[in-house]
Amino acid sequence: MAKKIAGAFKLQLKAAEATMAPPVGPAFGQRGLNGMEFVKQFNGKTGKQQGTILPVVVTFYSDKTFTFIIKSPPAAVLIKKTLNLTSGSAAPNKQKVGTITRKQCEEIFEIKKNDMNCSSIESAISQIAGTARSMGVSLVD
Repeated sequence: MAKKIAGAFKLQLKAAEATMAPPVGPAFGQRGLNGMEFVKQFNGKTGKQQGTILPVVVTFYSDKTFTFIIKSPPAAVLIKKTLNLTSGSAAPNKQKVGTITRKQCEEIFEIKKNDMNCSSIESAISQIAGTARSMGVSLVD
């Protein structure tokens, strides 16, 4: 018989650096789940991506067990990594912090394609370029 899903929640954690400190401890503790087991599994699965921020969707069941899915890093994180930026612009419409090419947007799409809900590569690249614009990064062809 299938387990009954009790709920789900999302977290964003640095790969291979999860601890029981917030946000993991409170998220698991208030639901009565074993947070240390999650920390061990998450750190084991993400060891090769150390330090990269990864979204995680945790589904928990009525018998207090859980499963989780690790998604690809957010587009903003990949843009900063690609362009070696420490942060985006505080005033993106006035102060630009870098430029990104269409080829770099395509490389980011290749990493994110399983988690994006776009009907074509053009719309996906447009979405990534929009994220870049909101960070103060301009697109060049």
